[in-house]
Amino acid sequence: MKKINLYLFEFALNSLLRQKTKNIFIVATFTILIFLVSSIFQVSNGLKKEVLSNIESMPEITIQKQKAGRTNFIEQNITDKLLQINGISYANGRVWGYYYFASKDVYFTLIGIEQFEEQYKKDFERVTKKYDFDTLQNSMIVGAGVEKILKESYFDEYFNFITPKGDVKKINIAGSFKRDSSLETNDVILVPKELAYEIFDLNTTLASDIVVTVLNKDEIETIATKIRTMFPDCKVTTKNDLKRSYEEMFNYKGGVFLALFIVCLFTFFMIIYDKSSGLNSEEKREIGILKAVGWSTNDILKWKFYESAIISSISFLLGFIVSFFYVYILKAPLLKDLFFGSSSLKPDFNIAFDLNLELLAVVFFICIPMYLAATIFPSWRASIGEADEVLR
Repeated sequence: MKKINLYLFEFALNSLLRQKTKNIFIVATFTILIFLVSSIFQVSNGLKKEVLSNIESMPEITIQKQKAGRTNFIEQNITDKLLQINGISYANGRVWGYYYFASKDVYFTLIGIEQFEEQYKKDFERVTKKYDFDTLQNSMIVGAGVEKILKESYFDEYFNFITPKGDVKKINIAGSFKRDSSLETNDVILVPKELAYEIFDLNTTLASDIVVTVLNKDEIETIATKIRTMFPDCKVTTKNDLKRSYEEMFNYKGGVFLALFIVCLFTFFMIIYDKSSGLNSEEKREIGILKAVGWSTNDILKWKFYESAIISSISFLLGFIVSFFYVYILKAPLLKDLFFGSSSLKPDFNIAFDLNLELLAVVFFICIPMYLAATIFPSWRASIGEADEVLR
């Protein structure tokens, strides 16, 4: 492998400095392009990875009653029929719903918990180990986002729920979730199941939905089909259905950002087209002078290669450094809002590091080799002629 010609490299660097304005514009455009596409996919992949990992803790099958195309409350006694299906090891009715806090225009997710029932989320299991819900008759555990909003509204020790009948139910705040679980518990309030029935003014024979645990994971789809046949008025959702739904959501939102990426890419290709269409008179004259003083075509091509390599390398590194700082240090402001919205209850958490090497390779091989070719090819055409012809 030949060593880098340091004299040619220094000459290329000085040549770039002589045309600062033009080269700064190219570097800025190239950097923005790399920063944009890198940030988009780092945020998208990081959030997708986090969400999909949380789905793993969800029940294998969820059953909801449908009436007139809307979700309705379901009878608790359905669990007895479900347990008669071979392969189902557990079925239980959940009591949960959304509570609207008008003062902050947000919805809390209120979930009823029993101390000794099977918990489908690890965070809920940790809470039941720490707190005894059999003794928390008039208390609740809140997520980090709920705790923050309640304190802003001066509810430090308790909160007043208003039931559908218009009654006020005062509930004490017994504790909160750890902040490292904010993605799935940020807007959650856990209360004893009896208290949830009271707040929602719901008959104890009903449930919000029914969750099912299957012994053999390979039989989930088969059992889900059996449940749909037994209860045609119910919506049966498997864990895989949830995964596909979230993947489609992230793919759609990622597509919006891809449109921005294409706009930047088009701008970059316009720069490349301008360079590949030919050299300006000053650049041709410079090549002619170098030919006249004894430079070979090979020397000129090396000089131009060093120039384009310096520009593309600086832009590529700057783009990724700024992107990493924006995503992992600043937590991707604005960009993350487009995925989670701008609600006061949007989760505040660190995006999981997920470097997509395939994507980086695609961006690298689309942008850098094309820019190198667009720089070297017109220089080669100008350098193969005689010095006097180039100068003319």
